[in-house]
Order: sequence, then structure tokens, then C-alpha cells
Amino acid sequence: MSVSNPTPDTHRYRLGGRELRRMGYGAMQLAGPGVYGPPADPQGALNLLRDAVAAGVEHIDTSDFYGPHVTNQLIREALHPYADSLTLVTKVGARRGLGGSWLPAFSPEELRGAVHDNLRNLGLERLEVVNLRLMFDTHGPAEGPIEQPLQVLEQLRRDGLVGHIGLSNATPAQVEQARSITELACVQNHYNLAHRADDALIDQLAAAGIAYVPYFPLGGFTPLQSTALSEVARELGATPMQVALAWLMQRSPNILLIPGTTSVVHLRENLAAEQLLLDESSLRRLDAIASAGQDRGNPQKL
Repeated sequence: MSVSNPTPDTHRYRLGGRELRRMGYGAMQLAGPGVYGPPADPQGALNLLRDAVAAGVEHIDTSDFYGPHVTNQLIREALHPYADSLTLVTKVGARRGLGGSWLPAFSPEELRGAVHDNLRNLGLERLEVVNLRLMFDTHGPAEGPIEQPLQVLEQLRRDGLVGHIGLSNATPAQVEQARSITELACVQNHYNLAHRADDALIDQLAAAGIAYVPYFPLGGFTPLQSTALSEVARELGATPMQVALAWLMQRSPNILLIPGTTSVVHLRENLAAEQLLLDESSLRRLDAIASAGQDRGNPQKL
């Protein structure tokens, strides 16, 4: 594997009030099937969380609607009291219905209740970063009113229960509006090597010093598949998923990664991707994947 020898700043970026290692961990997969109910192996989930922090992970993404409550309770059991270097980032704005359906939860009462649920289940007195998950369309970002829910979170920030506010599943117009209401810590949207609708937004946020946190960085429920990706990985002596993560690391310095896994082996592979250096030839071949996928009508599976 070809590895980089970067300056220390290359792999760190500010999120809210903290400068973090850019390769973090997403806890969504620690819940049961469909992100609902408990995991099949609770002890394995606890061990993986401890291994992640021991390996230097400083950023864990979670939410109390994962499970619901499951991932936050696992995080608390595994890691509380938390290391000073660890930042937990959560989300509000959704709830789980019967059978695990995903429903919007945008009222002031629901948002305040969600913040208190996260505080209780994580064992915290203050949440460092809370992302408002927008639920105007279950398939992706869609326009809709965000002023009132952001004002609720802004009041919770003034009350000392929330440190910083971000957006998840947001359009560029909503990001612009949010920045007029509060100081935005991050945007968390669907983005990866093949799904690149947010290219312009990422560059705008980078210019403003705002973190961008892609969810489904490895394709989500449809894993990234591409001949070009496999070829580059083989040439570099890496896995395709490591190359996909390395591409994101080199795409923009404000990108913070939160790949999820239930496997310690995959966790370590993901963290090792932080050191993988892609040369200009490899980058050009990988950059072409998105346009090829759009031509075929499927930007995720090529």
C-alpha cells in the first residue's frame, strides 16, 4: 500500500469547538437489522466501540433514533466516562414508528424531548454537536421550512444543553438559510465516490471553514462497485473500500468521515485508509466513476 507522509494538519479538521482526527466512526450499524432493536451480539458491539477509541477515533456519530436508544446506550456502557479527546455527534428531527419506520419529529416538544433523550442515554450534561435531520423527503434532501426547528435548537444551545448545531440531509438553500440563523458546525449529507451531487456545496463549506460529513461514504445499503475502483485498489495493494475512503480524504480538507461497521477487521482497514495516498492518475480514474454511473442511471452501483 502506498502511504502518505502528510503534515499533522492534513488529517485533522475543526468540528464545532474541537479539532478532530478526520477519520471517525458511525455507530448506526450497531443497532439491529434496519437500525431497529438491539444487535445480535451486544458484547461484540461494546468491544468494537472500545477498540475504535483505543485505535484513536475521536469522532463518533450516533443518534437516539438508532434502535431507538440502542446505540446511545451501547456507547454509554462501553465508553462512559468519556475521554476528553472524544466527540459524540448526534441527530434529532426523526423518530421511529411501529416496525421501525422513519417519521419526522420536528415539533418544538419533539426536538426538546430528543435532546433530553440523547443527554440521558449518553450520560452527558451537554451535547457537543447536534445535527437537525431534515425529513421532508425520505429519499434525499428536499426543500422545506427549517427556521422554527433551528430556533428551538438555538435556544437549547443558549441554555447550555447543546454546544454546536449542524444540518443533515439538507439542500444548499437550507444550508444558506441555516447560516443566517445560527453558526453552523457541519453539514451531513449523502456523498461518496459515485454520489456527488454536493460537489459545489462541499467547496462552499470548505471556503467558510465548515465541516462536511458524508453519510454512506462507502455506498450505504448498495456498496460501491466499480471496475475502476477495483483496479486502482489492486494497483495500490489496498481494498476498494479503503480507496473510496482515501478519495474522500483527498477530495477536500473539510470532509470528516464516519464509516460504520460491526467488524473490528473492517474498522482497522477503514482507519488505515487515512494513510493511503492516491496519485494524480488514480484520482482521475476515480473521478470519472461518478459521470459513468450517471450515464447508466445508477450513481451507486457501477
